[in-house]
Amino acid sequence: MRALLFCFILTFCFGCQDNNSKSEKTATKSSSSGNINSLNVVMETKDWNGAIGENVRSVFAAEVDGLPQVEPLFNLNHLPTETFSGFAKKNRIFIKIETNKEQGYKILDNPYAKPQKGILIYGQNPKEIAEILEEKGEEFIHELKKTELAEKSRRIRKSTKSPQPLIDHFGVSLNFPSAYRYAKEEKDFIWMRKDIPKGNLELLVYEVPIHLVENENEPIVNLIKIRDSIGKKHIPGPREGQFMITEEAYMPFIKSINFKGKNAYEVKGTWEVEGAFMAGPFLLYAIKDEVNQRYLIAEGFVFRPSKSKRDQIFEIEAILKSLKFEN
Repeated sequence: MRALLFCFILTFCFGCQDNNSKSEKTATKSSSSGNINSLNVVMETKDWNGAIGENVRSVFAAEVDGLPQVEPLFNLNHLPTETFSGFAKKNRIFIKIETNKEQGYKILDNPYAKPQKGILIYGQNPKEIAEILEEKGEEFIHELKKTELAEKSRRIRKSTKSPQPLIDHFGVSLNFPSAYRYAKEEKDFIWMRKDIPKGNLELLVYEVPIHLVENENEPIVNLIKIRDSIGKKHIPGPREGQFMITEEAYMPFIKSINFKGKNAYEVKGTWEVEGAFMAGPFLLYAIKDEVNQRYLIAEGFVFRPSKSKRDQIFEIEAILKSLKFEN
């Protein structure tokens, strides 16, 4: 009887430990917090003020491509290591740097909250930290930006405008806020607008035959020619005869990408209305749709004079990347 009782107690104790372990693993994490593109940087203050801090800022506060003024990829918030606890651990994105450890890094999903992305970087000295940042910096930025785009998309989906005109005209849909309105609808062109303080956010969707993008000219030359013709036809300036064009002083950035299984170009640049002192950034995706023998072009641009534009173009990016071919 004593042996049976002893076995029963052991089984009961191990069962409780196992259940507690499972409960801890399956416990619901609290929601993360933080402004979009606000990155917490956890490290010792002496490192933040030294070479390591300079390297971190050169990577994560680098200039955003395609904006008319200098703006950083992320707003960096330094947290001394000893303060990284409690609510400070709930920020949606963070990096944590530790010295006097074997060189390496880890990318963490939802370590303290959900959704959350954390990047841990280790090294014996500033040189080893710098080596990781140089080699893996683009990957780290991609992971953090992916998290922020997902969060921005989640917020947009709380209240969206009906994409039915886009489906009817082009067979595609977009998730964009209900604050936008349809400003112009034609057979091969749709324009959506949102008013913001002292400015506007604009979305355009249109289509062109494949040969207008793919011919003897470079794709960037053809895409600039196409968007300038669209601007002349559909986007007037404040005075008669004025219209939107691509700013000639700055060559747009172009990159070949895969857009949900389709070949595409991503173009970032600056638009202007000549003679009207109006300009701003634009982001364009030209997606090859071989089934319909066309390039489907979705672009957005920002007018917000004398104000920052990073977060506005980031909203446009989140919207454009939600594009889905419905047919």
